[in-house]
Amino acid sequence: MYDPTQLRTFLAVAQTLSFTRAARRLGLRQSTVSQHVRRLEDATGRTLFTRDTHSVELTEDGEAMLGFARSILEAHERAASFFAGTRLRGRLRFGASEDFVLTELPEILKAFRREHPEVDLELTVELSGTLHRRLAEGRLDLVLAKRHPRDEEAAGTLVWRDELVWIGAESGGERLRVDPQEPVPLIVYPPPGITRARALEVLERHGRAWRIACTSGSLNGLVAAARAGLGVMAHTRSLIPPGLSRIRAGLPDLGGVDFVLRHGRTRPTAQESADALAAAILAGGDRLHRR
Repeated sequence: MYDPTQLRTFLAVAQTLSFTRAARRLGLRQSTVSQHVRRLEDATGRTLFTRDTHSVELTEDGEAMLGFARSILEAHERAASFFAGTRLRGRLRFGASEDFVLTELPEILKAFRREHPEVDLELTVELSGTLHRRLAEGRLDLVLAKRHPRDEEAAGTLVWRDELVWIGAESGGERLRVDPQEPVPLIVYPPPGITRARALEVLERHGRAWRIACTSGSLNGLVAAARAGLGVMAHTRSLIPPGLSRIRAGLPDLGGVDFVLRHGRTRPTAQESADALAAAILAGGDRLHRR
């Protein structure tokens, strides 16, 4: 009833919220992406997206289709793998940024290991900048990490685009207040953290004084400091941890951020496994940031 090609296109649009970016990710023309979505909407008899010249949003039926699309595509891939008679083997070195510690990435990896038990999956959780460097050095095969939107033409497949915001503690209904007359207390990753660099760059550009209140290479460490009210941190809007909330007053806009998949240097023993894991992450990409 539902064409897998159209479902893959639907997921790409749902995750990037852009027909243009979905077309770039899939290697298709934008008109082809629009055609796939229109045919899927015809098949369901429902409108899956509301769109105008500036934005694309999922409808309630579109949100429901996300789960169905993933399930159909996962079943399709299992069947194709079974009847192809091929089994993936070897070591796959996968790097994921700290941002995904509190998401459903472990569930995606669990499903991948269940489908490919002979793949030796080696996971590295690090800062995005560190992961990109290790990938360039040939020490990783696949990376899921941040990329700045102005580097859009750089290598990497867009998983989704988001917004960076300031977040801080919320206690008894009260949110952390930042005194405009005092340096902004920052909770940051150490270099080469992308959110750290963005926060400092934006504050410097707006002439705002700042001080480092806490540095930690662990997301859990940063969250603990933020919950204790030590300061504010730059964080992805759709991944705000429980107990923290967006802080708006008096702080400059941090701009957008892309999350991308990047493949490393080709290793014959890892290429097929990396492709399979990348496909699983792209199929379930909305699970990484939708609650």
